[in-house]
This record gives sequence, C-alpha cells and structure tokens, in this order.
Amino acid sequence: MFTALLDAARNSPFKTPFTKAQCDAGTVAPVRGRSIAAAATDEVEFGSTKFFLLCGLGGIISCGSTHTFVVPLDLVKCRLQVDQAKYKNVFHGFKLTLAEDGSRGLVKGWAPTFFGYSAQGAFKFGLYEVFKVQYANMLGEENAYLYRTWLYLGASASAEFFADMALSPFEAAKVKIQTMPGYANNMREAMPKMMGEEGIMAFYKGLVPLWCRQIPYTMMKFACFEKTVELLYAYVVPKPRDQCSKGEQLIVTFAAGYIAGVFCAIVSHPADVVVSKLNQAKGSSAIDVAKQLGFMGMWNGLMPRIIMIGTLTALQWFIYDGVKVALSIPRPPPPEMPESLKKKLGVQ
Repeated sequence: MFTALLDAARNSPFKTPFTKAQCDAGTVAPVRGRSIAAAATDEVEFGSTKFFLLCGLGGIISCGSTHTFVVPLDLVKCRLQVDQAKYKNVFHGFKLTLAEDGSRGLVKGWAPTFFGYSAQGAFKFGLYEVFKVQYANMLGEENAYLYRTWLYLGASASAEFFADMALSPFEAAKVKIQTMPGYANNMREAMPKMMGEEGIMAFYKGLVPLWCRQIPYTMMKFACFEKTVELLYAYVVPKPRDQCSKGEQLIVTFAAGYIAGVFCAIVSHPADVVVSKLNQAKGSSAIDVAKQLGFMGMWNGLMPRIIMIGTLTALQWFIYDGVKVALSIPRPPPPEMPESLKKKLGVQ
C-alpha cells in the first residue's frame, strides 16, 4: 500500500518538479508549460515518507497551537450553545465566567484541546497530502486538473474521517469540563470519571455528529483555501507566485485561510451546536438533541464561532505553510493546465 502511495506521489500532477536525484545532481527536469528554477539541495523529496511525516508534524503544530490559543473563546461559545438563557451573548459569557471562575476559568479544557487537536492535525494535514496525491494519480493528469475541486473535497473528507477518530475522546472530555460545572477541573479527572460512568462509548458517542461537523468543515477549509489561493494569484496579486517573496506568499496564505474559515464556520455550525449539547446531555442521541434545539437553536453562538474559526483557519494555514518553508517541504504552485489538455482545447 505504502509503495503504491509513494509511486502515486511521484507521478502526481500536483507535485513539485524536483526529485531527490535531481536535487543531488543540481539539475531540474522541465515540467510542461512551467518555468521553474533549480531546487535547493536540502529540499525534502516530494512524496517521500519524510515528506508525509513532516506534513503531519506541520498539522500538529498548526492545529494544536491555534486551538489552544482560542480556548477562552471556545469555552464561551460552548456555554452559549448549551445554556443561552444563562450566557446571553459573548461579552456576557466572558463576564459571567470571570465572575464565577476567575481568570483560570477561561482556560478550562486547554489540555484535551491541545492533545485532541494536535492528534487531529497530524491526520488532517498529513493524510490530506497522501489522499490528494493518490486521488490525483488515479484520475490522471488532465482529469486531476479539470476536476481539482472535487479532488480537494474528496482528499480532505477522507483525511478528516480518520482525524475525527483521534479527536473524539478529547473533544468529549473538553465539553464535559467546559459546560458541566463541578464535573471535573481537568482532563486527568474527566477521562477516568467518564469511563467509570459510561464506559468507552462516553468518548465516541459524539463521533457521528463530530463527523457531521468536521467533515463538511474540512472539505470547505481545504477546497475553499486551494481555490482562493488560485484566484488571489490569478486576479489580485500583481505578480506570479514564483516572483513573490516567502513573506508575501504567507500573507496570501493568511488571507485565503481567513476567507475559507468564514465559510467553514457557517457550514459546520449546526453540527457543532449538536456536539456541544450532546456531550452535556447524558443518554441523548444526536437526533434527540437536534429536535430539542430546533432550527434556530442550532445557530446559537454563530458570531463568536465565525470570529474564532476565521482566525483559527487563517492562523493554521499560515503556520502550516510557515512550517513547510522552515523545513524545506515542497510547496506546489497553483495548478496549471497540462500541455496535452491545452492542445485538445486549443488553448494558447
């Protein structure tokens, strides 16, 4: 299986034009329709095991750090979702939390957030690169270009399916800590208590609604980001990407990430509310919670989530791309139409 994945990576139309042998020799094989420069000799080989592992490391750093950074806003958002009668709005939620729990109360749930989203980030970004390469190879160069948005959607959905399995136990503990006063003060207290009361299913009863929240979110996150980057370089940035400095490229990454984040928050919000309420309500199913909330109830806390997810997504992409720059991980340029397709379509 892994041999097939590596072969797929090396043949992908999304790959950078460099191979290890070419880098060692200091030469570059031309890619049809592209003008390229020589690769740095220390650049990681695209499609190698090291490449995929380092992409996973980038996911750990980007997701773990950013989600932990916004724990106070996430805590208030969750409390708004499960008890809007008490926490009337974002500002009132912060004020009430500070009054009841002090400043330390705003960082409740930081540990399951950090460990959960670090694990999720490793699978999300690492497997996205794997699936994108594999699916591109299955489609072939021309179809991978023509149907690239579907490729992004399929690769991100596949990656998130596995990422949520890693996240689910930590997300369940986080919600218990943040929304059930007196239940537990930290992850060390919450997890054994959950296991004792409900068994192993305490950690996975929210997995299906988590999939319903995270898979659409991640599909939007990756597909919207990829397309926005493509459009920004085509219509907004006044020069080609290969002529932009690394700093300028990271600014484009941040802008595209924020735009993608806003759409992510809207698409995934109803399922996010259900997940928060489900982990608070013992013995309830996702359908029961959805019926109880009603249509309007599933949009509680939307504005703080837009702010949180927009910032979060922008920072994640910025950090992930920054890690790629720092570790010399190949960063493929925006996709270009293959020469063979240009000839078929009569495009100059």
